[in-house]
Amino acid sequence: MTTKMEYHNPVLLHPTVDGLNIKPDGVYVDVTFGGGGHSKEILKRLGPNGRLFAFDQDEDALANALPDERFTLINENFRFIKRFLRFHGVKSVDGILADLGVSSHQFDVPERGFSTRFDAELDMRMSQRNDLNAYRVVNEYEEQDLRRVFFDYGELKNAPVLARTIVEARKDYPIKTTEELKEVLKKFLPEKVRNKVLAQIYQAIRIEVNQEMDVLKEFIEQSLEILKPGGRFSVISYHSLEDRLVKRFIKNGMFEGEPERDFYGNFSVPYKTIGKLIVPDNEEIKINNRARSAKLRVAEKL
Repeated sequence: MTTKMEYHNPVLLHPTVDGLNIKPDGVYVDVTFGGGGHSKEILKRLGPNGRLFAFDQDEDALANALPDERFTLINENFRFIKRFLRFHGVKSVDGILADLGVSSHQFDVPERGFSTRFDAELDMRMSQRNDLNAYRVVNEYEEQDLRRVFFDYGELKNAPVLARTIVEARKDYPIKTTEELKEVLKKFLPEKVRNKVLAQIYQAIRIEVNQEMDVLKEFIEQSLEILKPGGRFSVISYHSLEDRLVKRFIKNGMFEGEPERDFYGNFSVPYKTIGKLIVPDNEEIKINNRARSAKLRVAEKL
């Protein structure tokens, strides 16, 4: 039996769930279940006929499943939200909540390889069922692909030289652990900016391993399809790449480019923005450091 895992406090708990404007008999989805903090709050606000479906591709999260007959936990990637809700007989929902990125628990388990704090094998898979891991990205990717990963997902201007350095180093021996990777790249990690640059490097590899940007796009598009008119979309992102996609899609229903306008210069938008961008206050950041880069956007389907 899986033992219950220690997860930190959910980020922006009340504003995120408030954003869903919960109807007691509504159907809601929490696509990033983790420790179940947001889900517990949603269940508190649902009546006996309300339903909550939660997704989490990480096996560890299954230990936190909530003993509530209104609740169903689906051990899958949320890129398949539409398919698995259909499987459970659900075609449309009243609200969707997403707390993107890596859970505090994943960062805190050294052997998962997500954290810059621990030495661990290069892994970084959010689901242990995935074939692609950080070891394969670092040791098997061609130089131009590594360059793309560091540039697109880490926004690192020195991506070409980072990629070349890794390719040169792995000719002698494979780079197996996070410490070995740091050692190979140490000349690009001056003390002053070491943590920031390491975080960007890890983020880039992690996004590639888990196809996070593709997953996010598929999820956002499907969310629009399954939300009822008046349904709410409440999303927390942690870096500019995620936030940009969420913001653009809420604004004009596209990830890039501009929508076509009609004769009068208007275009139809999928969502109405609810309130302003919400970020955590100093108190929350003090309690939960992971919250420091969180940005919450809430929208209502028109």
